[in-house]
Amino acid sequence: MSAGETPLTVVGNLTDDPEIRFTPSGAAMAKFTVASTPRTYDKTTNQWRDGTAMFLRCTAWRDLAEHVGDSLTKGTRVIVTGRLRQHDWQTPENENRSMLGLEVDEVGPSLRFATAKVTRIRSGAPASSPGADAWNTSAPANGGWGTHAATPPATDSKYSDEPPF
Repeated sequence: MSAGETPLTVVGNLTDDPEIRFTPSGAAMAKFTVASTPRTYDKTTNQWRDGTAMFLRCTAWRDLAEHVGDSLTKGTRVIVTGRLRQHDWQTPENENRSMLGLEVDEVGPSLRFATAKVTRIRSGAPASSPGADAWNTSAPANGGWGTHAATPPATDSKYSDEPPF
């Protein structure tokens, strides 16, 4: 991380299955949204109260993107760390738009309410190869997450025009 970047760690739940796409050069990209809702304890009512939910669009690249697609699904409680980025673009109607998103450096399941089994895989080898070297995570189906196959490369012409988050 270089000077001037804004690091951020978010804990929350995936709002949907990660969307896996591929750039024209073949680099994998995973887009997903994390919902994080603050909770406070109200001593007067002896109850927990939910605050306003924050929805943060996240983007992971290359091997990390493929691991996200293979490991995480809607509802998974995750811990995501990365760099906060602002993306500016113009709509076809020439309206200026801007949004904040998280360019993901690390992501994994939260073990607060679930368990996970971690399997090492060899870097550059398919996730199903034995004797691996990078991390691939899987968990019981009742833990709220499982496997998700990556989709084929995107051929949609909108792909290069939309924001990366």
